[in-house]
Amino acid sequence: MELALLIDIGSTYTKVTAIDLETVELKGTAQAATTVAEDVNIGINKAIEELRAMGVEPTEAKHKLACSSAAGGLKMIAVGLVPELTSEAAKRAALGAGAKVGHVFCYELTDDELDQITKYSPDIILLAGGTDGGNKDVIIHNAKKLAELKVDAPIIVAGNKTAASAVEKVLRAASKEVYVAENVMPKLECLNIEPAKKIIREVFLNRIIYAKGLAKVSEYVDSPIIPTPSAVMKAAKLLAKGSNNEAGLGDVMVVDIGGATTDVDSAATGEPTKQGVTLRGLEEPFVKRTVEGDLGMRYSALALVEEVGIKNILKNYLPPNIEEKMLVEYVEKISKNTDYVPCDDIEKEIDAGIAKAATDLAVKRHVGRIETVYSPFGAAYVQHGKDLTQLNYLIGTGGILIYGENPKEILKHGLYDSSQPDILAPENPKILLDEKYLLSSIGLLSEIVPDKALRLAKQYLKEI
Repeated sequence: MELALLIDIGSTYTKVTAIDLETVELKGTAQAATTVAEDVNIGINKAIEELRAMGVEPTEAKHKLACSSAAGGLKMIAVGLVPELTSEAAKRAALGAGAKVGHVFCYELTDDELDQITKYSPDIILLAGGTDGGNKDVIIHNAKKLAELKVDAPIIVAGNKTAASAVEKVLRAASKEVYVAENVMPKLECLNIEPAKKIIREVFLNRIIYAKGLAKVSEYVDSPIIPTPSAVMKAAKLLAKGSNNEAGLGDVMVVDIGGATTDVDSAATGEPTKQGVTLRGLEEPFVKRTVEGDLGMRYSALALVEEVGIKNILKNYLPPNIEEKMLVEYVEKISKNTDYVPCDDIEKEIDAGIAKAATDLAVKRHVGRIETVYSPFGAAYVQHGKDLTQLNYLIGTGGILIYGENPKEILKHGLYDSSQPDILAPENPKILLDEKYLLSSIGLLSEIVPDKALRLAKQYLKEI
């Protein structure tokens, strides 16, 4: 038996999975509470002991790989020139590296915005702005403002290359930790986010993983620990494109409903599927990730209800027997007790309704839109973002889907709605459930045995 041991250290639970790579078979999976406050190895060892109780001996593993989103991942802000261009490019670089972007600031930073940054206390700041040879004044102004910042966060400079040395000099003079990457947008509407993403991942390892007591884990596993969102993105790409010897599934979307956020990953080109539609705006990455920090099942449940609206939730996502008072009381309860598990049918219905609302809004924010533009020559149709109407597969993961009673009904709220034809959500995909919590493991394995990782996914992702 060629055993692979995959460790996913989450903000709440640590999951350990054992795969027999000879037979491409799941041998066992176990989980324990993540013990960040003490030592994450305590939680890992508890999960490993559960595996042993199943007859799996982890010390026999030939491959040992790990990913982590302990403490909720990397809190980040992005600063750019204009929201439609460099600041959006900076945001994509952050999300693609597994960070959670709390704020995006544009144009010249103000004192009030500097106060917002201080209160948010980011783990890292991404400073962009200006195409190469373009505007230098704004990024230099913003560097001077960030030099005043009383926050110990490294700053990645990824803007106009002709201003990079001046920006670095300003920040280093203020004793800031500075990294310089290539411009995230060297030419107008031309993205170059990989260099910045690489540095963000390195900072993740140095400031987050090791700060949470994972040095022992890094010595135990074969490869550097990666952010869990990066592992899921790798899985989405593998599922869509396939490997050298195994065909992919075609375009896929992953909806991950968590306690703090709802994350959506799509692996698709998103080109227009309707005649007469023109693409406009930044080029979309093949693998795209969005993180909605106000659409979680527990930590951000109050924010979700405020965003969607109580009346709207009652009307569109809950059965008529649920009254406003029931919804309000339940949301207050789970916001105070984030580990709470619904204990009766009413609470389960409300929980499912919250998940439906999170899915609906998260997918709407992720997919593209069609805009009608009028000119002297008549109406024209412009697409912003990805057209995912013809998506092949929609994959659901997260506790409410895996342990809930009707995950398909929740995920259906992420489908195309004919009453909102401008929103380019999937029309008729096959719906799969990651019922064994394997997506991060598939992403980890894709780096060493992509053919087998894909076969594993095809075997254990369940159509619902």
